[in-house]
Amino acid sequence: MTNSTPNLFVIGTASLDVLHLTSGQIARTAGGAGLYTALAAQKSGAVTGLFAPKPAPLPDVLQPADRLLHWLGPAINPDELPRLEIAHHGQGRATLLNASWGAEAQLIPAVMPALVRQTDVVHIAALSSAERQLAFLQALKPHTRVSVGTYARLVTTQTAQVRELLNQADFFFMNENEARGLFGSIEQARSRPGALLFVTLDAAGALVIEGDSATHVAGTPVPEVDPTGAGDTFCGATLAGLMQGLSPVAAARQAVKLAAQTVSAVGPAALLANV
Repeated sequence: MTNSTPNLFVIGTASLDVLHLTSGQIARTAGGAGLYTALAAQKSGAVTGLFAPKPAPLPDVLQPADRLLHWLGPAINPDELPRLEIAHHGQGRATLLNASWGAEAQLIPAVMPALVRQTDVVHIAALSSAERQLAFLQALKPHTRVSVGTYARLVTTQTAQVRELLNQADFFFMNENEARGLFGSIEQARSRPGALLFVTLDAAGALVIEGDSATHVAGTPVPEVDPTGAGDTFCGATLAGLMQGLSPVAAARQAVKLAAQTVSAVGPAALLANV
C-alpha cells in the first residue's frame, strides 16, 4: 500500500478474470472496472485509493496492485472475489460468458471510510446496480467532485437511474454503444452545463463533450491483444490528467495513449509495468 494520502479514490471492485483471447490463449488475470481505473489513474500521476472488497490473504495476482494503491474496503475471503469469464472476438467485441459478483454487494455508503469523502475526486466505477451507484453519489455530493462510469446492461435495464447519475455527476464515462442506448445516437449525446461527458470509440479514440460541444480525440492504432479494461484505463488516465490541470481534450489525449498500451498487453500488465 502506498503511504501517500490519495487525491483520487475509485469505488468499484477487483476481480479474478478468465479471458479467451483471439489468439486462442486462455489468460487468468486480475481485472475489474475499479481496479483498472485506479491503476490507470496511479500510472498517470494521481495518488489513488481503491474502495473495494479486499481479500485476505491477498491472491498473488492482486499483490502488485496493492503495492501501488491505497486499497481500503470490506475484508472478504478470496473465494468471495468477483469472477468474470470473457470471450474476445476482435475489434473490441466481447461476450461475457460467466459472471459472479461475489462480495460486491458489501460496497455500500454506510461502510465507506471518511477518507473517501475527503478526496478531491471520487470515481464510482460500473457496479451491478445503478441504484447503488446513486446511493454513493448522494453520499458524496456536494463534498467532492464525483465521476461515474456505466455499462450496457445498466443503460438497458436501469435507464432512469443511469440518466439520474448523468444529471448529477461532474464527469461521466461511457462507450459508444452505451451512448446510443442512452441518447439514441452519439450525435445527440450531451452533458449538463458545467459537467463533462467522455464517450470512448474503441480504436477510433474518444469524444469529449462539454454541454452541446463535442471534440474528437483520435485513437492510437495498435495490434489488439486484450481489450479488457481499455475504457476503464481511459477513464482513470483522463481523471488524473484533469486533476493535474490539463484541459479535458489534453487529458483525453494522454488517456487514449495509455488505453492503447493496455490493449497491447494481457490484463492490466501495462499498468503494472515496472512495479
